[in-house]
Amino acid sequence: MNPIYERSSVAVIVRPAQPGDAEAIRAIRNHAIEQSTALWTQTPQSPAEGAAWLAAHLERGSAFVADAEGEVAGFAVYGPWRQLDGYRHTVENSVYVHPRRHGLGVGSALLNTLIAAAREAGHHVMIADIEAENTPSIRLHQRSGFHHVGTVREVGTKFGRWLDLTIMRLPLT
Repeated sequence: MNPIYERSSVAVIVRPAQPGDAEAIRAIRNHAIEQSTALWTQTPQSPAEGAAWLAAHLERGSAFVADAEGEVAGFAVYGPWRQLDGYRHTVENSVYVHPRRHGLGVGSALLNTLIAAAREAGHHVMIADIEAENTPSIRLHQRSGFHHVGTVREVGTKFGRWLDLTIMRLPLT
């Protein structure tokens, strides 16, 4: 599964992530932690934490990167939505794109690959938990078939303000 997507003059190859991608993925995650409300923490990942986080996704085959011109342009993962076994057929996705690669179709390429992989793995539903003001992410998920389930008001905080959580759902089977 190595789809190639072209938009503008940039070819993007989506491939399974590898341990050697850990630092590039960590840099993208840390940028989101430090500059946005996409990740609801203000504590950047250390190299060891980033490697361990990626290793858990690599074990289940649920991590992908977008390679553009030899650079990790973004990554996508899915993992358990909740820890109790009753939720074992439902996964939650995360898609992050390097700031220099926004608007080039990288997020769509990653999300579509992630959805296909989750279907192939036999999962039933994919959930997207998105900060309610993150309209680019909401639109990305809508274009891939996700539907708005609801918005939970003021359930998180970052940068001194309360955040709302929009929940979106995609049936996989």
